[in-house]
Amino acid sequence: MPTSDLETQRRIRNRLSRARGQLDAVIAAVDGGGSCRDVVTQLAAVSSALDRAGFAIIASAMKDCIADPDGTNRADDITTEELEKLFLTLA
Repeated sequence: MPTSDLETQRRIRNRLSRARGQLDAVIAAVDGGGSCRDVVTQLAAVSSALDRAGFAIIASAMKDCIADPDGTNRADDITTEELEKLFLTLA
């Protein structure tokens, strides 16, 4: 795997780990009787972190498609239509 792919994977993993930490904070706030404002603020942060990770995954796939439009060097062929559907699920 090229270094840029490893870096992208690391960034996506970091985003997901951050989301997990934020979700743990939401659960703790709910269990601890946290204020509605705190719970919703943390929940919005979780949602944003997950969206950003999803967009990063899709952007990486799109970059791969542009770099190798014939799909000759990709392990998992994903069509433009599938990428569009994935993108729209996050939009």
